[in-house]
Amino acid sequence: MRQKRAKAYRKQMLVYNHTFKFREPYQVLIDDQIVLDCHGSTFDLVKGLKRTLQAEVKVMITQCCMQSLYETNNQGAIDLAKTFERRRCNHPPKEPKPPKECIESVVNVNGQNKHRYVVATQDIDIRRSLRRTPGVPLVYTSRSVMVMEPLSDASSKVSKAVEEDKLFKGLNDPRNASLKAKEDASKDNQQETTRKRPRGPKQPNPLSVKKKKSIKPSSADQSAETGSGDATKSSKRRRKHKSGTTRAQPSVERADDATSSS
Repeated sequence: MRQKRAKAYRKQMLVYNHTFKFREPYQVLIDDQIVLDCHGSTFDLVKGLKRTLQAEVKVMITQCCMQSLYETNNQGAIDLAKTFERRRCNHPPKEPKPPKECIESVVNVNGQNKHRYVVATQDIDIRRSLRRTPGVPLVYTSRSVMVMEPLSDASSKVSKAVEEDKLFKGLNDPRNASLKAKEDASKDNQQETTRKRPRGPKQPNPLSVKKKKSIKPSSADQSAETGSGDATKSSKRRRKHKSGTTRAQPSVERADDATSSS
């Protein structure tokens, strides 16, 4: 699939997702004709749907479409259809409806695609009738290439209306009242938390506070201090020693001289 076409399909599915609430895996409702064509051209239907819708798919077929396949006696196509999930259409098996009536009754429920089906059909009449129902993606094969139709007029009108409602009404729309109530509750909680905060001086950040470093005296300072202490002690001792001895010595010498002279 070319990049330009894949981008267009991705945009279309985003519209179906946001406006009509489609979710993966997409439920794809097929008819008997697309099963016959894919089996005849050896086209992988499931892979083609995944590549076109760019998501996981759940392929489904109604009982009335299976009954029309049984009437063809094409065993290969019947075996292929049996691998898909059976969709109950509530039509009696003994009186099956034509595929067109059956698919329309299943998809179009009170004017809308209630079950969010993607319809893959080769019948142009089915596609024409379902274009009037908003929110129905239509897929078909053309020369072994799977193609998705662009948004129908009904789908584009609904999408524009939804976007305008979101733009102009906003939270005043009663459908968005729950969102407004949630926002009001969150604001009230924030105000309560701000009121309950204790007022007072804020403590400093422990990472920004530096620890006080204890300064140890160096060995030179210690030696200087001890030296000064010894010097003071020695000076004091010398002063005491001078006062006692120097004065006593002359008296002794004089006494010796006196004895010798006598």
